[in-house]
Amino acid sequence: MKNYLFYVGVDISKSKLDVVLLKKEEPNVTNHFIVENNLKGVKEIFKNLIKQKIDLSAVLFCCENTGVYTFPLSSCLSENNLDFWVVPAIEIKRSKGISRGKNDKADAKDIALYSIRNIDKLKLSTLPETVIQQLKLLFTEREKVMKSFKIFEGTKENADFTPKQVYQSIKGINNKTVKFLKATLKSIEKEMKAIICNHFELKKQFELIKSVPGIGDKTAIYMLIVTRGFTAFDNARKLACYAGTAPFEHTSGSSIKGRTKVNHMADKKMKSILQMCALTAVKHDPQLKEYYERKKGEGKNAMLVLNNVKCKIIGRVFSVINRQTPYINTYKFAC
Repeated sequence: MKNYLFYVGVDISKSKLDVVLLKKEEPNVTNHFIVENNLKGVKEIFKNLIKQKIDLSAVLFCCENTGVYTFPLSSCLSENNLDFWVVPAIEIKRSKGISRGKNDKADAKDIALYSIRNIDKLKLSTLPETVIQQLKLLFTEREKVMKSFKIFEGTKENADFTPKQVYQSIKGINNKTVKFLKATLKSIEKEMKAIICNHFELKKQFELIKSVPGIGDKTAIYMLIVTRGFTAFDNARKLACYAGTAPFEHTSGSSIKGRTKVNHMADKKMKSILQMCALTAVKHDPQLKEYYERKKGEGKNAMLVLNNVKCKIIGRVFSVINRQTPYINTYKFAC
């Protein structure tokens, strides 16, 4: 493991970055300064550190994952080949223990201290490929359009309950809006597929994922985004944990013997998509259908069995990606 001499904690907000520099030998001595949250501000961080005669290659930068606000910092660090660690905010919060009050300077120091105390857990962050970033942004826009589409489609319910003259005043406008949203949705989906088709590796992975029964275009695209082209997760178990489908034991001593269950901390979108995949699979895939019915016949809870099916689907996806060959239904040879 690399021996870092300095640790920089960055508390990120929309307009500014609170930066705290700590030395490995003197973690209680704080050097704090504030810059703007843009590329110019990030370069000021580098200038400030170089002015103090600090070798940037001996620095570990650490920050919370704040979504799009993290991009200027992580982008600039990546371009300069500097080591940085993007950590979930809840992990840093829970590592602090009991604390009273908060401010941006204190938060930046807590982030720097977290990187020092948990250096054994270090997993250097990387910036996703441009195509993955494009797909992620387009998928987010698609979700917004879908929500808007459902809202405007609900207006048609007024036709059955309001006077015709009243509904006519909004009918034309609503129809135009729905038509526009449908066209926008089609355009977004076309753009996502075009991006995948123009990238050899993503196109191959896309086709391999779709070969698994129960998985369609939407699920395949979202899996590519979440896994960053299957570079973010080493195995199916880790993705299952991320998606909230991996079961965990809940016991303590001799008195607490809770049932094994999934954790609520998960990618809810992935979990929702996998639920639809599982429902489709148990209807159209003979092997999973037989498994589902057999477990239900044994008295197992339907949701528990569906969760197992989700895990099996994730396992199949990783299998086809690792083998680099489409899914083969071996169940038909056993019948």
